[in-house]
Amino acid sequence: MARCDQGYLCEVCGGEVPEITDSDLYLRFVLGEVPARDLLSAPERHLRCNPVQAQFICDPKFAPVVIEGPFDKRNMDPEDVAAREDRVTRAWQRLQQLPGSGLALSEYPLPQEGGPL
Repeated sequence: MARCDQGYLCEVCGGEVPEITDSDLYLRFVLGEVPARDLLSAPERHLRCNPVQAQFICDPKFAPVVIEGPFDKRNMDPEDVAAREDRVTRAWQRLQQLPGSGLALSEYPLPQEGGPL
């Protein structure tokens, strides 16, 4: 996270995203949705400032996010929801482990399993 001394600013709330562990951009990178070349220019958000994605994180260490409307996971196919919850939760758990891990940036993404969700 090296945009500047101030860090990344959330495009939703305008607040600083000081840690990779709260970064929607890096979660999407770990998921394989953002290429490494875009990490310095893609918009950043706090995880909770992207509730459509955050609702799929199912871990006791992450308070659940519930949304209303057409993107509410409760209105989606249960099999698709379960698959997305599994993948996004694993990506979030990996994101929590990255600081101090010594992994190279190229090792951050989860292995691809049959394409993106």
